[in-house]
This record gives sequence, structure tokens and C-alpha cells, in this order.
Amino acid sequence: MSDTEKQINELIMEMAKDPQNVENYHKLAELYLKKEDYDKVMSVLESLLTIKPDDVQALVGMGTMWFYEKDFRKSLSYYNRALEINPKNFLIYYNMGNVFAEWKNFPKALFYYNRAIDLNSTNPEIYNAIALLYQDNEDYVESKAYYEKALSLDPENITALVDMGNVCFKLFDYETALVLYKKVFALNPDNKIVAICIGNTLTLMREREKAYNYFEKALKMEGDNYKAYICYAIALSEFGEYDMAVEMYKRAENIQPKEIDAQILLANLYTNFNHLDLAMDLYKEALRLKPNSAETYMLLGNAHYLKGEIEQSIGSYRSSINISPENDEYRLIYTQVLDEYIDKKRNGEPV
Repeated sequence: MSDTEKQINELIMEMAKDPQNVENYHKLAELYLKKEDYDKVMSVLESLLTIKPDDVQALVGMGTMWFYEKDFRKSLSYYNRALEINPKNFLIYYNMGNVFAEWKNFPKALFYYNRAIDLNSTNPEIYNAIALLYQDNEDYVESKAYYEKALSLDPENITALVDMGNVCFKLFDYETALVLYKKVFALNPDNKIVAICIGNTLTLMREREKAYNYFEKALKMEGDNYKAYICYAIALSEFGEYDMAVEMYKRAENIQPKEIDAQILLANLYTNFNHLDLAMDLYKEALRLKPNSAETYMLLGNAHYLKGEIEQSIGSYRSSINISPENDEYRLIYTQVLDEYIDKKRNGEPV
């Protein structure tokens, strides 16, 4: 029996003797949380709230548990109850901001995060959350400013360093992105994702050997190599090493045969070199695995078009639009190819 289980048993015995002791409920919930037994955490907190309905810590805990369960309405209901009892608790506002961020309600999420800052202006995680909010909204300049604020409060904040690196990458500021990623790598040299990010950045900076070195490092680290193989393949393509790129895509496909990213990227590579039959086979296999991919239908349509199979391309484009009718780009391509087809038919030209 582990130490945690012993502590749990001891606490349960104490609670049987003194069921009104609120602190024991909090301790027991924390122990179950440590064991990642979330059902037991919720059970303990629910029992506590029957004894003390205004226990803010328990209400926030229940809100957080439902947040992790992705039942955001229940989560918000507990946070609102906690807020009625203690309207000066920054953590409640922060958590409510998280709920509205999940709902993609930018104004309300920002309102609650700013209220949290009013109550606790030195917590870097709040600034991280606002930065991520702007990042998700593709306002990378504003996002960067908030990550900078988070890092001014906590210079070794891994989340802020990585995410600000991602923002700088989006802003094409590869030098700053590289500095930030390397800071993370120095703090955590086993971070596979960051090793891949460094490889991607060095690729775009045209530092071929350095990029390859980081992809090789990533491949040797623990964890799934699917993304590492794909990013390595993209780098190899960038530097004109197409045979090796094909090999890397195939390795990725072997690792996760039910995922389609590697197949699609390999098919795109084949398309670029006019190996259209190989490309179409891969697009069709991807559609077998994920039949509701509008993008894959569009790519298959492009391959048919390049091969001169206009009717088949129109069929693929139509399938794409049926899945994503709101996509103006897809609709424009479909319309242009259809108009071209109709004109040729009217003029008696072969199609």
C-alpha cells in the first residue's frame, strides 16, 4: 500500500469519527486529486457541500472538475455560486474566463481575466491566459505583449516561453522564436515538442544541418514520433531531399495508420512532381479513413484537374462544398472549373 493510500485510509477513519470536520474533506479531496481519481474528488467535494454549502474552495474545486469533464455549464454554475459568496477571489474570475475562452466568447473571457488582474496583478498565468486568448483570435501582436508581461513576472515560465515562441513564429520573427525555444530547451532538454519547434524554425532560417540535428534529437526522445517524422519530412522537402522526405512520411504513416496528415502531405508532394496516380491513391485512402474532410476532397479534385479528368474534379469539388458550404475559396474554385467545363462543352471542345 502506498503512502497516499495509507493517508486516505487514515483520513476516512478520522472522518467517520468527526464527519463535520471540513478540513478533512479538503485533505481527502487533495489526496484523491494526487491519485488522479477525479470521481472520488467530486464525491468528496459533493459530500462537503452538503455539510457546508458556502465552502468556496469546494465550489471552485467542483467547478474545476466539471471544467475538466468539459461540462462547462455545470462548471460555470459552481463558479457563480462561489462568486456570490466571495466576489474578491481572483481565482474564480480566472476560472470563469477559462470557461468563456472554451466557448470562444472572446469579450466575456477577456472581461473575467481582466477582473482577475484587478484582484491579482502579479499572477503570470492570468497574462498567459489573455495572451492565448488573443493568439486564438489571431491577434499575434497583442498576444506577444501579454506573454512579455507574463515573462516579466516569471522569466522561466515554460508556457509563456513556448507560446510566445509560437507567436513570434507566426509573426515571421524566427530569430526571437528560436531564442525563446532554446531557453525552454535549456530548462527542459527532454522536451520533444520544443525540439521539433526548434527544428522547424531552423528550417525556415535555412540552417539545414542544425535543423536536422534537432529533428534527430526529437526522434530519440520518449513519446510519439508521428509529428517529428512529419516535420522532418517537410524540412527535407524544403532542402530538396525528396526521397528522404517520402521515407519520413511513410514512417509517420506506419506509426499512426489511422491518421491522415502524413498521407495528405505525401500526396501533396507527389502532386508537386506530377505523380498524380500515387497522389490520388493517398487522397482516396485518407477519405476512407476520414470521409468528412472537405480539404481532402478539394486536394483530390485538384489532382483530377491536373490529370485532365475534369468531370471527376468537379465531383470532388462538389463533395468538398457539401461538407463546408461556407468556404468561399472552395466555392470559387468549383465555380471556375465548372464554368470552364460548361464553356468547353458548348464549344464542342474535348473535356
